[in-house]
Amino acid sequence: MSDSGTPPPDPYGQQPPPPPNPYGQPADPAQPAQPPAAANPYGGPPPPAYGQAPPAYGQPSYAGAPGDYAHWGKRVGATLVDVLVSLVAGLPAWIGLIILAANTTTTTAPDGTVTSSSDVGAGVIALIVVGYLLLIVVGIWNIVIRQGRTGYSIGKGVLGIKLVNEGTGQPIGGWMSFLRQIVHFVDQICYIGYLWPLWDSKRQTFADKILGTVVINQPKG
Repeated sequence: MSDSGTPPPDPYGQQPPPPPNPYGQPADPAQPAQPPAAANPYGGPPPPAYGQAPPAYGQPSYAGAPGDYAHWGKRVGATLVDVLVSLVAGLPAWIGLIILAANTTTTTAPDGTVTSSSDVGAGVIALIVVGYLLLIVVGIWNIVIRQGRTGYSIGKGVLGIKLVNEGTGQPIGGWMSFLRQIVHFVDQICYIGYLWPLWDSKRQTFADKILGTVVINQPKG
C-alpha cells in the first residue's frame, strides 16, 4: 500500500480507473475539465467563459442593457408628434385667441398713445384659460407620467422608440422624466445638445448623459 494516495498497479497489467472529477461531472478524456467561472466581486455578471468572444466594443456588457439606439431623425419625429398633440389639446385656447384678436380695436391718441379694447365676453376668456390648462395637463400626462412609466410618449410610441435607463434598460419613472425635461435646458445652449445624437455613439443628448438615459429602437407591443 502506497502512502501517496495513488492506487497500486494492478498485478494483472490493467490500468486503474481514473480519479473522480472534483467538479462533480464525469471526466471526458477528449475534453479537459474546465473550472466554474469565478463570480464577479463587484456584483456584475461573471466574465465570458473560455472560448467565448467578449462583448463588442461600444456595446454594454451587462444584462438588460439596451444597445439598439434610436437615430436622431426618429427622435425629432417623435418630438414633433408630441408637440402636435399639445397643440391639439390647446385648441380651445387658439380659438379663443382668434376670437379675441378679431374683436379687439386699437386706437391711437393724438399724443401717440396706443390703446386696445375688446368687447368679448367672459366665455371667450374662459375658453382661452381652459385651452391653456388642457395643454399643460396633456403635456404633463404625456411627457412626464406616460413616458416615465412606460418609456413611451405618444410620439415615441408612434415612431417605435423608447426612453429607458442606460444601466437597467427599464423606464425611468415620472420624477426622472420630469427632471429630464428640466435638464434639457443644457441642450438648449446653442442647441448643440439636441444635435449631439447625430454623432454620439449612444445617440444621447447632454441631458441623457447627465441622467444616464438612452432612447432605443423598440416598437410598442
